[in-house]
Amino acid sequence: MVISSIADGVLRRVEAVSDGVSEALFEPVIRLGVTGMARSGKTVFITSLVANLLDRGRMPQLSAHAEGRIVAAFLQPQPDDLVPRFDYEAHLSAMTGEIPNWPESTRAISELRVTLRVKPAGMFAGLQGARTVHLDIVDYPGEWLLDLSLMGKSFAQWSAEVLDALEAREAAADYLAALADVDGADVLDEPRALELAAAFTGYLHAARAAGFSDCTPGRFLLPGDLEGSPALTFAPLAEVDKAGRRSLWRAFERRFEAYKARVVAPFFRDHFSRLDRQVVLVDALGAIHSGPQAVEDLRGGLRDTLAAFKPGRNSFLARLMRGKRVERVLFAATKADHLHHSQHPQLTAIMQALTRDAADRAQFAGAATQAVSLAALRATVEETVMHGGKPLDCVRGRLLDGGKQAAFYPGALPEDPSVLLAPARDGAAKWLGQDYQVMKFAPAPLTLRPGEGPPHIRLDRAAQFLIGDLL
Repeated sequence: MVISSIADGVLRRVEAVSDGVSEALFEPVIRLGVTGMARSGKTVFITSLVANLLDRGRMPQLSAHAEGRIVAAFLQPQPDDLVPRFDYEAHLSAMTGEIPNWPESTRAISELRVTLRVKPAGMFAGLQGARTVHLDIVDYPGEWLLDLSLMGKSFAQWSAEVLDALEAREAAADYLAALADVDGADVLDEPRALELAAAFTGYLHAARAAGFSDCTPGRFLLPGDLEGSPALTFAPLAEVDKAGRRSLWRAFERRFEAYKARVVAPFFRDHFSRLDRQVVLVDALGAIHSGPQAVEDLRGGLRDTLAAFKPGRNSFLARLMRGKRVERVLFAATKADHLHHSQHPQLTAIMQALTRDAADRAQFAGAATQAVSLAALRATVEETVMHGGKPLDCVRGRLLDGGKQAAFYPGALPEDPSVLLAPARDGAAKWLGQDYQVMKFAPAPLTLRPGEGPPHIRLDRAAQFLIGDLL
C-alpha cells in the first residue's frame, strides 16, 4: 500500500509537470470547479456562465470583452472521456423556453469545455496573434464536497459529532428511536444494519429539506450505482469500549473506512485536486430563513469542508513539488434577485462573515478569495410599494407554485452580520424580533437579443475574478 501510494504520487507529479509544460508552451487550460450546498443553483450558474461567455452582451465587467479582445468563444468536447458532459443545451432550453423552468439539479460529476480565442493585452499586443484559452468547467454535487471533511475523521469521531447534532433536531426522532434498541457490541445482523442505514438516510433527506448542510455521507443522498452496497450500509453509533471483531460497531467502522478510501479519496484525487479555480455557491438566504441553527450549521460545514482545499499559487516549480493548488476561490451568495439591490451589500457581508475562516487560510497560503452576492439568472424585477404610508423596496416575479405574479418583501437584513452569527453560535432556536422570509420564484419568460446571454446580477464580476487575469 505504501509503495503503491508513493508510485501514484510520483505519477501524478509527472502528469502535473507535463500539463504545466503543455499549457505554458501551447494552449492554457483553466479548470474551474463549481460546487455548492443543496439548492444553491450550481446548474443554473454554469448554464448562464457558459451562455454569457458565448454571447457576451451582458458581460461589461469582464475586461477582456470590454477591451474587445475576445475574438470568439465556442464549445468543444471535454478532455476527460470518462466524465459525462454537462448537458448545457438541455439546461439552457429549460431556463429560456416558452414556459421557462429551473433545470434538474446536479446529481453527479460532469464537465464542459469552453474555448476562447483572445487577443493579447499590453504594449506589444499588436505584434502577436490571438491565442487559445480553454476553460474546463467541472460540476459536482455539494454533497460530495461535504464528504471531504470525513477524510481526517475516525468512525468514532464522526459518530460522536453526528449524534451530538441529532439530539437537538426534530428530523432525527425516527433514527434516534431506532438507535435506542441497538447495542454496537452485538454481533452484526445484516437486516438490522440495513434498517439503521435506511433510517439514517431518511434523516439526512429530512435534514437537508429543513435547511441543514452537514448531511454526510453525501452519497447516502445521491447513491448512484452504490445504492444497496455495504459501502452505504452504515450509520453513526454510540461508541463501544470493547467491540468484537464480528460486532456491529466493527462492521460499521470498516464500512466507514471503505467509504473514505473507495468513494471519497478517488473523487479528491481524480477531480478535486486538479482544479485551478473554485466557485462555492451558498444559499445563504435559505439558511437565514430556516433559522439560527441552520446558519451555524452552514458556517461549520463551510469551515470543515473548505479545509480540504489546497490553496496557493500554481507556479511551474510549485506544481512540480506539491501538485496543483487552487489559486482563486469565489464564495458566492446566490439568489440575490430575491432581494432589492439596496440589500445586496448586507448579503455580501454575511457571506464574508460565514467564510472568514476559510478565506483567511486561503489568503495566507497565497490564494486570492472574494465574496459576492449574485444571481446567475435574474428571475425578478424591483418594485417599490407603499405600506402603512411608507415606501417598501420589494421584488416582483412569477411564483414557482401557481405561476402568479407577486411582489415580495423578505425583511431587512442587518448591516452587521454578527446580529445573525452571534445567536447562531449561541444555539438560539429562532431569530429574536425578526422574521426572514424566502419566496420561491420561477424563471421569467425571456426575449434574448442577438449577442446577449440570459440576464443576471454580477455574473460578469464573478467571471472577471475567476478567469479575467488569464484572458
